Amino acid sequence: MPLGLLAGVASVESGFSANAESRAGAIGVMQLMPRTADALHFDALDPSANVMGGAVYLQQLLARYGGDVGLALAAYNAGPTAVDRAGGPPSDETRAYVGDVERMWRGYGSCT
Repeated sequence: MPLGLLAGVASVESGFSANAESRAGAIGVMQLMPRTADALHFDALDPSANVMGGAVYLQQLLARYGGDVGLALAAYNAGPTAVDRAGGPPSDETRAYVGDVERMWRGYGSCT
């Protein structure tokens, strides 16, 4: 997975803040839901483990969607069930999220 893509997710999700917490309960740099972090066997409260867990989860989503970055990012944001049900990003908010991450990724162009 390109490092710039991972950095784009971290930037959009939390602004690289290890202390970030969403209204939905996602935590840390990669804004992992505690249930997702537990399933991946990563401590979401530990900043380095949070980043590793987010990388593993994003890699799983990329594999699930055949390398389609847009669908993987949509699933990272809205959940795979919502993406599968909608056949793509399920909301304007998720479409904006995908665009924001992709723009950040392009901004990190030298990071592969």
